Amino acid sequence: MRLAFFGDVMGRSGRHALAEHLPRLRRRLSLDFVVVNAENAAGGFGISARICDDLFDLGVDVITTGNHAFDQREELALFDREDRLLRPANFPASNPGKGAGLFRTHDDRQVLVVHLHGQRFMNPMDDPIPSLERELAQIELGREADAVIVDMHAEATSEKYCVGHYMDGRASLVVGTHTHVPTADAQVLPGGTAYQTDAGMCGDYDSVIGMEKSGPISRFVTKMPGPRLAPASGPGTVCGVYVVTDDKTGLAKSIEPIRVGGRLAESQPAPV
Repeated sequence: MRLAFFGDVMGRSGRHALAEHLPRLRRRLSLDFVVVNAENAAGGFGISARICDDLFDLGVDVITTGNHAFDQREELALFDREDRLLRPANFPASNPGKGAGLFRTHDDRQVLVVHLHGQRFMNPMDDPIPSLERELAQIELGREADAVIVDMHAEATSEKYCVGHYMDGRASLVVGTHTHVPTADAQVLPGGTAYQTDAGMCGDYDSVIGMEKSGPISRFVTKMPGPRLAPASGPGTVCGVYVVTDDKTGLAKSIEPIRVGGRLAESQPAPV
């Protein structure tokens, strides 16, 4: 199976970049399944129903979020009615929506997507490991699921690595989101799980992690609060990972970074 995961979509720049490049990438790489983290898609804070629909129309199969999951008021109802939109599984059980789902591909294979929220340097949440085990209790890679994708939305690289190694051999891909910078450590772990610490963002990299530069710089320099931060609006780079799995085991055969458009050096897997 050919899988792609794209990092945090940041505002209009990220949405436009994804709209420009994703349909072509889906055809060029013959992608079977696409996951996009879009927790910053609506002006940098959350996601809207319209944006959600636009992403699905582009060819996105599942949308994950993170700590900004409920920043938009309309999202509360959206998470309850849209199964393809996930919030972290270790959010309180009373929260709208769900943190995992088993989804079918166009050729009737099944992909389990699990979304987790980190604990280090972020708002306190339940331990992600019990949540992960709960979602995997009835679904095993290579049996009930042809692929398992884990989005670890976390600040600490060490926490992401721990989840990657913990899941090695039980997931097709463990990929980090949240820090908005693509890391250079794409690899297949010894047990066959593809891993990258952070997929990076889809957005304008002439920015401070996707935000227009002047606001964050002013806050660092003056130590004073300022106006609400706004996403940078220049040309966006689409960042993510491309994974090819073994059809029998569901484990990864390869992982390659994707970087297309905008300011970053381009990295595109060879066409199928």
